[in-house]
Amino acid sequence: MSNTHYACDLAAVSEAAARIAGVVHHTPVITSETLDSRAGRHVFLKCENLQKVGAFKYRGATNAVKKLSNAEAARGVVTHSSGNHAQALALAARVRGIPAYIVMPRTAPSVKKAAVAGYGGLITECEPTLAAREEAAAALVARTGATLIPPFDHADVIAGQGTTALELLEDVPTLNAIITPVGGGGLLAGCCIASRGIKPTMRVFGGEPLGADDAARSKAKGEWLPQTAPNTIADGLLTSTGQLTWPIIRDQVERIFTVTDDQIRAAMRFVWERIKLIVEPSGAVGVAVVLSDEFKSLTNIGSVGIVLSGGNVSLDKLYW
Repeated sequence: MSNTHYACDLAAVSEAAARIAGVVHHTPVITSETLDSRAGRHVFLKCENLQKVGAFKYRGATNAVKKLSNAEAARGVVTHSSGNHAQALALAARVRGIPAYIVMPRTAPSVKKAAVAGYGGLITECEPTLAAREEAAAALVARTGATLIPPFDHADVIAGQGTTALELLEDVPTLNAIITPVGGGGLLAGCCIASRGIKPTMRVFGGEPLGADDAARSKAKGEWLPQTAPNTIADGLLTSTGQLTWPIIRDQVERIFTVTDDQIRAAMRFVWERIKLIVEPSGAVGVAVVLSDEFKSLTNIGSVGIVLSGGNVSLDKLYW
């Protein structure tokens, strides 16, 4: 696969894997005969819900932080996020011993703010709009000289997320296909570059909530379309794809499948009850896809890997 015009390539993902080795967990791959039976094929679950901070985001954040020069690192890092990236960057910065300035909307759940603070993140609150978040982050960069590390649209972040697929193929080299959820597209783009770089015949699919289906609409039209009024329980997948992630998804991902919140809820419950793993709604999207009639209709896929992207669920707010 020629990907010289993309934000990263297989070499960058391989370098990221070496850079983050020993810091980031090599997460396990789990199988379930019941899931295989229901899906009609062999399914391998890559458990990023068991990653540090409970999500794959720690990979990209760690790669980006470790790549900084000593002079850059001393000034710290900045991001704006109300989700798993905020926790991931805060921990990655703490491990390197540098400050992490995290812009969070004032409406962010207190449990998420507490988690970021617990990892040493220095929180700045703002109004719950993208413009306010970006403005606050830019002000922090101007004041501190810190490096902005966005949640997904950053070459080092994409390369770091791609290490998920490197590990998956190392453990299960016979895979024919990979499914990951898609929000901003860092995980999907990185896994696509990694898996198709190693195995050009690999079929890569995205999974997306029907109520936040910008990637599916963009893919169908062949041009980038923004997210509009997203409404889904999969709160990690509300954002539009990025300027760096979209070209990879456009060119190299075979298809984006959409699933309803009911399908996501059922998949999430199945993973909790039958596989004994805690996954958040966003993390269950790939399982919802593999159980869908649309995916079952695909041929020549004997073994599929699914990334369980995260497991950060408030146990005070269950979904059934």
